[in-house]
Amino acid sequence: MASNPGSNELKAEIVVLGGGPGGYTAAFRAADLGKQVVLIERYPVLGGVCLNVGCIPSKALLHMAQVIHEAEEFGENGISFGKPRIDLDKIRAWKASVTKTLNDGLAGLVKQRKITLVTGVGKFTSANAISVESEQGTTTVHFDQAIIAAGSHPTKMPSFPYDDPRLMDSTDALELKQIPKKLLVVGGGIIGLEMATVYHALGSEISVVELMDQIIPGCDKDLVMPLFRRIKKQYKNIWLETKVTSIKAETKGLKVSFDRASSQLASGIHTIPGDKGKDAPESELFDSVLVAVGRQPNGKSISAEQAGINVDDRGFIAVDKQQRTNVSHIFAIGDIVGNPMLAHKATHEGKVAAEVAAGHKAGFDALTIPNVAYTDPEIAWMGLTENQAKQQGIEYDKAAFPWAASGRSLSIGRKEGITKLICEKGSGRILGAGMVGTNAGELIAEAVLALEMGADAEDVGLTIHPHPTLSETLGYAAEMITGTITDIYVKKS
Repeated sequence: MASNPGSNELKAEIVVLGGGPGGYTAAFRAADLGKQVVLIERYPVLGGVCLNVGCIPSKALLHMAQVIHEAEEFGENGISFGKPRIDLDKIRAWKASVTKTLNDGLAGLVKQRKITLVTGVGKFTSANAISVESEQGTTTVHFDQAIIAAGSHPTKMPSFPYDDPRLMDSTDALELKQIPKKLLVVGGGIIGLEMATVYHALGSEISVVELMDQIIPGCDKDLVMPLFRRIKKQYKNIWLETKVTSIKAETKGLKVSFDRASSQLASGIHTIPGDKGKDAPESELFDSVLVAVGRQPNGKSISAEQAGINVDDRGFIAVDKQQRTNVSHIFAIGDIVGNPMLAHKATHEGKVAAEVAAGHKAGFDALTIPNVAYTDPEIAWMGLTENQAKQQGIEYDKAAFPWAASGRSLSIGRKEGITKLICEKGSGRILGAGMVGTNAGELIAEAVLALEMGADAEDVGLTIHPHPTLSETLGYAAEMITGTITDIYVKKS
């Protein structure tokens, strides 16, 4: 993309450490505001985890998985395509072409904005200098202000044999080096289930193990259940409330040991009723294991202490609403400042940091940050979950419109979805919303806007949605709250 400048000493008004979605957004915004910007990125291309080994390549593969599943399912509706032939080389090339297009676009934007790009690993040496190590040598960047956007990395479990290529993290899994016959996914969160979706479509026998009592912990159980029921039929095993105690490399595969008794939740309350998954065996042999148990911030790896920046034990850096660290001229954004670790949060924080650094009045005050699991079906939610409303003692009304009553959902052969709305009792003000079903990730944006604008259920219900669409399910859910729904019968209490 760009080589290091000839000089090993550079001066920047604003330096940005990290070229992921938050970092390059901050750099671009700062440049647009007239600042002289140096952007430091450890890899040869911009985009960070999201673009290169995360959000974008995974969504490309998930689209492929969706096509395979739809082709299979429409056999029941009179269209048979036969068993798909998988060409891994072509799939990998197509995935790479998607990321390259975006990489090239970012490279062009760097040049257009006259940003100096330095490739290498950057670490603070003082409160006004960063040293960048690369194969070409060391470059020191002196700066007036800095924006830290150093991201995160996959959590590794101690004692697991990570030197064995059959043990994968999410980055490894996206490379599609091979399709294992038997794949165990450790972690039933968003990343683990998305990769399970991909590998199942490609022919792997999938088992999932999750420590908590439901998949996608943190999401309401009624939104999770349609996905759970579907993958329960597709996957070999889903073991909930189960802990992986060890993974040992053997010639024929990875031997995984499980402990169910020690991981039972103390409450004895099971979020998913009736079916907690099959009891896990003491041990089982798998061809490959994907560990997807979360991510850890990179705060410990940038020598932040040299600049006087406070980093907590986990690697997070605390910031205020202007994204300032405890060192007033140094800002931090993205994964490194706290959860949720999402690209769309980082980009907005990046703009705030750049604007404040440029002397503008700005602050990060989003009322909600949406979450999306690009599984099949997709799950998306924003604002308060029902669980959170209960925990906070908030009185609320809720409605869940079944997609089985949606003409659009039925016409695409998918009726398992629901659209859920949570509103403040009395006022009807929208507090949260969730959807499970086809394109839920696209549909949630309307609910986010409604919450940010202070809308109530009546506002959404009176908004004319196009018919027949999946988007109108949010309008129907709002009508259930206001008592004006006609498309289904709701018994008056």
